Amino acid sequence: MSNAVSARDYVTAEKLLLEEIQRDPHSLRTAHLLDFAGDIYFLNSDYLSAAIAWKKSEAITPLAPSLRFSLAMAYIRMGYPDWARTVLVSLAAQQPKEALYPYWLGRLDYDAQHYADAIQNFQRAVTLSPTMARAYDNLGLCYYSQNENALAVDNFRKAIELDRGSQHRSPWPYLNLAVTLQSLNQLKDAEANLHEALRIDTQLAPAHYRLGSVLEDIGRLDMAVDELQRASALDNRYAEPHLALARIYKKLGKADAAQQEVQAYLKLHSNSNSGSAPAAPSRP
Repeated sequence: MSNAVSARDYVTAEKLLLEEIQRDPHSLRTAHLLDFAGDIYFLNSDYLSAAIAWKKSEAITPLAPSLRFSLAMAYIRMGYPDWARTVLVSLAAQQPKEALYPYWLGRLDYDAQHYADAIQNFQRAVTLSPTMARAYDNLGLCYYSQNENALAVDNFRKAIELDRGSQHRSPWPYLNLAVTLQSLNQLKDAEANLHEALRIDTQLAPAHYRLGSVLEDIGRLDMAVDELQRASALDNRYAEPHLALARIYKKLGKADAAQQEVQAYLKLHSNSNSGSAPAAPSRP
């Protein structure tokens, strides 16, 4: 079984685990096997099966906090934030000094557009873990959503300051700061932050899209076209670069090219799975 997991042959690993579980479905050993099966399902992006395995294990013996957190993440991936919230609230009550739980409660509040509640949770997270860069980044998103741009900028900059020392740097605080600066017409600084985001991740389509938008505002239309084409090439479900390209082509007098981009945008935008970039900052 370990060989199958090491080789990422999750289907084989799942089959071997199920055979062992069926031998004695109510034993403590089976609970441990179900825990492991949940991990395998999660790694294979089968979040429903992961949740079922962990709930079956929980019926035998209580889940460890780490597995309960994984269960909450599975619920989020499945589109059941209320189920995830119940688990996270319980974990936060039992481990009040752990920053991860208020952070994720803040994520759920942000997605539900409950920005005041999200701010409280993210502030709780940074109180518990002052170096948690992603909590500051998400605080910035909340403040931006409430049109408190100065606070948004401060928190994005704090996230960037903390992230500089990270082994795995994130481009998102730079991208989010750039969107805010663009809205404030601070285009030179916005462009600089987008270049930094792309130094960290050259394949980040939203950063190419936003850089194209900033370059359009500056008036460097040919360079803007290059960035927007790059964004759409990196993500063929991404609608917004096509609309921006249509606008630029119209400015350049390229009516046929503009119409083609409009049609591409409409086709993608009508698809519920479109990789649209919001006007507001975003997060991974």
